Amino acid sequence: IFTGNIVRVSIMVLNRVTYRRRLSYNTKSNKTHLCKTPGGKLVYHYSNKKTNVSKCGDCKLALHGIATVRPKRLASLSKRVKTVSRVYGGTKCGRCVRSRIVRAFLIEEQKIVAKVLKAQASKN
Repeated sequence: IFTGNIVRVSIMVLNRVTYRRRLSYNTKSNKTHLCKTPGGKLVYHYSNKKTNVSKCGDCKLALHGIATVRPKRLASLSKRVKTVSRVYGGTKCGRCVRSRIVRAFLIEEQKIVAKVLKAQASKN
């Protein structure tokens, strides 16, 4: 802009950033954050979705020894990364498995005791 002898230049910094991929909507799978490159450009960096840790089916606590990855990556992992070498390994925690075994054992014991008591009652 020219006003008399003084030349004033208005500089407008353009910080418009466009998506780098084809998906042009702000969806859950298209989350981004701004990042400045070494050349001083502002660009979008795409962020990965947060992964959920595998949980026990009974007590809902996190399972140890199981990889915390997205389902697509989980499909390509080997079996030893996805499970634990135990009954219900990968679905129930050790504490819950132990309580299930003890409960089943005690129920069986109770049945045997009931049978013995019934036999004694029929003898007398």
